[in-house]
Amino acid sequence: MTTLIILLFIGAALLSIPIAHALVLAAVGGLFILDRVPVHLAVEQMLAQTQSFPLIAIPFFMMTGALMVSGRLGQSLVSLLSMMIGRIHGGPAQVGVLSSTIFGGVSGSAVADASAIGSMLIPWLKKLGYPAPFAAGTLAAAATIDILIPPSIPMIVYALVSGASIGALFIAGILPGLLMCGGFMAVCYVQGRRRGFPRDTTPFEWPAFWRLLAQAGPALAMPVLIIIFLRFGIATPTEVSVMSTLYALLASGIVYRDLSVAKLKAAAIEAGISTGVVLLIIMASSVVGWIVTYEQLPAAFTQFAKETLQSPWLIILAMNLIMLATGMFIDLPAAVLLLTPMFVPLASAVGMDTVQLGIMMIVNLSIGLYHPPIGTTLFITSSIAKVRIGDVVIELIPFYMVAIGLLLGFAYLPWLTIR
Repeated sequence: MTTLIILLFIGAALLSIPIAHALVLAAVGGLFILDRVPVHLAVEQMLAQTQSFPLIAIPFFMMTGALMVSGRLGQSLVSLLSMMIGRIHGGPAQVGVLSSTIFGGVSGSAVADASAIGSMLIPWLKKLGYPAPFAAGTLAAAATIDILIPPSIPMIVYALVSGASIGALFIAGILPGLLMCGGFMAVCYVQGRRRGFPRDTTPFEWPAFWRLLAQAGPALAMPVLIIIFLRFGIATPTEVSVMSTLYALLASGIVYRDLSVAKLKAAAIEAGISTGVVLLIIMASSVVGWIVTYEQLPAAFTQFAKETLQSPWLIILAMNLIMLATGMFIDLPAAVLLLTPMFVPLASAVGMDTVQLGIMMIVNLSIGLYHPPIGTTLFITSSIAKVRIGDVVIELIPFYMVAIGLLLGFAYLPWLTIR
């Protein structure tokens, strides 16, 4: 049955049917054709998967991001970072990387980051004289740091399937996110120096610096507060998500004074739509995962890998290659839900911690967000910059090299995923 479902899914995907709908069609189609399992059980499984308390965190984190990223906050943060590092080689591009890293502590969505930060910074970089493909590539890659710095929507999805602690995953993602930020900033520096990219010549003024720092303070404080609450057990991830939304409302209404009924309505709609998409993917993937488990495929796959590859490092390498290939064709949440049931038993068999596997998986699959043919953030930033995808991909080659190098570190050096 699993082979039939895979073929149906590939066929639906080739017809440009959305991933969630393609998964539902493939799973239900397989059940109808083979008639081995009652279809109503599959429907019950879809609904049961959404009855999870931790999932409440998703819409609240989404709304927090929608409230905080827009308006004066984003402009103040970009101005502050530009004043601090705009003068060094590749500094304006590094502002984009740092902005995405900081906003990673607010929204937890790479797509939201690429849209919001890209809309602000790509026109600015082009105006300074940066090549449009490089500006688009930098922001497409940097946006994926968002899903490593807590909060992270993909980490919540992974925890739902694997049983790992959301709090442990959030803490474990901090160092990888910072390393990825440093790696991408190094690429911007090297490229800026080698190719003579222009630098921001705005003079540094201490009064303006302190004013911008005060304005950006709420954004800088939020990820710190989230980490403190999770690290010391003050609140659960779900409770933190609710508090973060309240924090965003107070910051937008009192500090920035740009909260309006229209902005609140737009944020609620955006959060609702984004959450609906994630939940639909979870529901669709749950059916496939249920069928795969019913046929004992994870156990068979684990046994096959252990007998064929034998060496743990080869098994980890094979898992990474499968993830890379999957991430290029399937959206990240769907890929997490499909691969986690397969890889958790295999990771345990080679002594890999579930949290380390989660970080490795999310870093790996995030590369697919700025790699064709799916490349969600790649398409978003290319559209904003109005350039061809192929030109952006060429500029992304150094970013791919850094990401894969760090990925291997996260895969084989457990201490990099601190918790």
